[in-house]
Amino acid sequence: MKRLINTIDTLSGIGGWLAAGFMSIALLMALAEIATRSFLGRTLYIADEYAGYLMALMTLIGLAYTLRERGHIRMMFLVHMLKGRAKTIYSMICLVVGFLFCIAFVWFTWDFFWDSVVNKTQSMQLSETYLAIPQAVLPLGGILLALQFLAEFLKGVAVLRKKTEGLRIQEEADELGR
Repeated sequence: MKRLINTIDTLSGIGGWLAAGFMSIALLMALAEIATRSFLGRTLYIADEYAGYLMALMTLIGLAYTLRERGHIRMMFLVHMLKGRAKTIYSMICLVVGFLFCIAFVWFTWDFFWDSVVNKTQSMQLSETYLAIPQAVLPLGGILLALQFLAEFLKGVAVLRKKTEGLRIQEEADELGR
């Protein structure tokens, strides 16, 4: 179980680094567009379209990392009233709900992606990008997030069993921010 949890945590970490890389690429593309318009009076034509694809990509690939690091916005008023085992069990129930949502998300986004594959859908923009390529990120990001929900649930099981050695357990902070 610990190996599975650590493998999923590693995948989420890789997703976080990839999201940072895609953000850097989007920044460079925006700077290139600005420079091209300012100094050459021209445009790259694809900068807006591909910045949108990169935004979706970095968001979905980074969701699992954000969950692992406790970076998602959470309603904590009930959690702060619970202590010990009850708090862990409540968190595990919330993780199951998130996991089930992710399974549904993967199902629907896979259908969306597969429809683009079957119909060979292309972008209406000048680039005529084959839309299955950027849409493939949707179910992939959902799978990564579902796996991270599973890992967080299994961490809860480990906490209840008091066998957390070798696991990366993030605690919720009481102060604002994290």
